[in-house]
Amino acid sequence: MTGAPHGLSRRRFALAATLLAAGCAAPRRGTGRPGDPIVLTLLSHYASGELKAALQGPVDEWNATHDRVKVRTKAVEFNDLLTTFMVRQAAGQGADILQPYCLWNGQLVRAGVLRPAPPEDAAEITRGYGAAAVGSASVGGKVYGYPTEAQTYALYYNKRLLRASGITHPPRTWRELEDTAYRTTRRDRYGNTLVQGFGLSTYDDSTTVGQTLALLNAAGGTFVAEDGRRTAIDSPAGRAVLDLEHRLVSRGASEPGVNVYKAFQSGQVAMVISAGWWTGSLKSQMGDAYREVAVAPVPVPELGDKPATLATGFMLGVNASSQHPREAWEFLRWLNTDRVGVGQGPAVTRMSALQVSVGSLTGRADDMRTLLGKGGDPNLRPFLDALGYAVPEPNVPGAQQAKSLLRKNVEALWTGQQSVEESLRTIRRQVDQEVSRSW
Repeated sequence: MTGAPHGLSRRRFALAATLLAAGCAAPRRGTGRPGDPIVLTLLSHYASGELKAALQGPVDEWNATHDRVKVRTKAVEFNDLLTTFMVRQAAGQGADILQPYCLWNGQLVRAGVLRPAPPEDAAEITRGYGAAAVGSASVGGKVYGYPTEAQTYALYYNKRLLRASGITHPPRTWRELEDTAYRTTRRDRYGNTLVQGFGLSTYDDSTTVGQTLALLNAAGGTFVAEDGRRTAIDSPAGRAVLDLEHRLVSRGASEPGVNVYKAFQSGQVAMVISAGWWTGSLKSQMGDAYREVAVAPVPVPELGDKPATLATGFMLGVNASSQHPREAWEFLRWLNTDRVGVGQGPAVTRMSALQVSVGSLTGRADDMRTLLGKGGDPNLRPFLDALGYAVPEPNVPGAQQAKSLLRKNVEALWTGQQSVEESLRTIRRQVDQEVSRSW
């Protein structure tokens, strides 16, 4: 290894390399002979808390009912996941089963890390999941894994703050979005913001890029062109999105420097666009105040416009270098297609039950309707509905770097360092160079 894999910081690469050198060797893999079962490793970002416990449950069930093949889970924090995939692969220590963020799939396929799904699994995935989830788990028309978390974006809003401003329903159009944002913004007598009308935030990718792309899709635009070789954001739709965000900031309805995750749950933000995973966190952290949280579809530019939003997600796939791919796909099939009873209702897959237990969704709309019909959080329903019209996040080989460049330029716009035209021009130049380069 003479250099860091593309798109990874030197610090993170060095950290992962140090961990490997310190003895994070691959676990022993058995031969499958009697008394020496095959041991598959599954590497994910389910490193702690309820996610770790939720995944360990079905893994323990598998291990208790299968003698020849056992599964061992390994986990790292999400921010180190891509680095760990790439570094372990280069060191010949890659896990058998991987759970990548689907944005990385193009890069992982190009690097020879992911193995295409066998025909029977590809057919099951295409048949059983929504189009956005299948698109996220595919590269170049080939399916590479079973979608796990399926995240769509929608509008969270605080009903109490809207009511206090005389607003009776969430915004449906961008005109209504702006009007609601300005009316719900509150300041003290010194001009300090007490409540932001709309929570644009530079806190992370989800609150910068996620909101921007959800609005872009709602306007009928796309970030990367269909051929995957150039950006498509420098368009009327892209210009309209950045104009909207610029107005919200310049007129004081948004303060990008505020951590919107904390501000929204403390009643300091009236509206924000975010993904469905947030419902579980809000419910557990807000207590009784969560009853004032509601969710609506992402507003569209004009009444009657076709709804659209952003879809992101994760998947479970098999390492191209695994010595036991047949057994790995067997486990994934069991986890993602076998159906188990939940209470007295119809059976659902283990993965669907797992995701709903932590406040998330899968791309299996039939499972989600079954589970949410059994007393689940109604705030998840708009995200479920969005599975039918969401646009998957582009996962071309340079997608992670392209996303980082988009975030950098959007934040430069929000903080007054660039105009809308300058931002569009810079995004086009930088992202085109990234996604069109030879990988």
